[in-house]
Amino acid sequence: MPIHPSSSVQQAREALAARLREIRLDSGLSAREIAAACGWHESKCSRMQSGRQALTDADIRAWCAACGADERTVAELITANRQLDSAYVAWQRMQRGGLKRLQEAVMPLWERTEIFRIYEPGVVPGFFQTQGYAAALLARISDFFSISGDSDEAAAARVERQRLLHTGGHRFAVVIEEAVLRTRIGDAEVMAGQLGHLLDVMSLPSVSLGVIPFTADRSMWPVEGFWILDDDQAVLETVSAKITVQQAGELELYRRTFAELSEIAVRGAAARQLITTAISDL
Repeated sequence: MPIHPSSSVQQAREALAARLREIRLDSGLSAREIAAACGWHESKCSRMQSGRQALTDADIRAWCAACGADERTVAELITANRQLDSAYVAWQRMQRGGLKRLQEAVMPLWERTEIFRIYEPGVVPGFFQTQGYAAALLARISDFFSISGDSDEAAAARVERQRLLHTGGHRFAVVIEEAVLRTRIGDAEVMAGQLGHLLDVMSLPSVSLGVIPFTADRSMWPVEGFWILDDDQAVLETVSAKITVQQAGELELYRRTFAELSEIAVRGAAARQLITTAISDL
């Protein structure tokens, strides 16, 4: 199997492979002996130990049985492997049920999350989007990925999640680039409504909104947008996929990145001034 397109997933795959190798070494068996015990070709054992083989539950159970590993170890490895499988999900796979279902599918996760730390360099975060802005954005996504047209229903589902801004004790620490205020999604009327809505949202007690000005003396450059959900995971979107990061070391990098981006953002009156100026310039 080739190297995974997500470095995070590939790192996790290699860590799991290294664990399998440790179990084999502890058992005193060679890869050839495990292959014989499991009825595999020896090359499969080599791929499993190097992170080049996608693993099934049955593969892990067979390997551990051959090595005499206990059931707790088996369960831990299977859990890690299942998390690995869900960490990288291609958009084509996620969007098969349409954009509306995609919006609804994430709600259980959002409802469980208490603290959101969100950085967006190019678009208004979904929790803050108006119906018009969301519809314009999702219509473009629908066209790009050739998804059947349910963008209006998907926009309504996205806007519905804004109830979490007012209920459940959720907290939203959000940092956006000034480019978000200037990037035209929809027509001028849609953008004016969206920017006006930002002014309303930033007054909510559950929300802390910072804007990084074009003129900021930068200590951290723009990166891909990402959401840190509590301290459990970071979610980011690339052109081709949604990636979930759960490795402790990588999570710490995202927390540090968010902290540095927050340091150069302006808030309060200064942020409102940037938004009102963007409205005037429309």
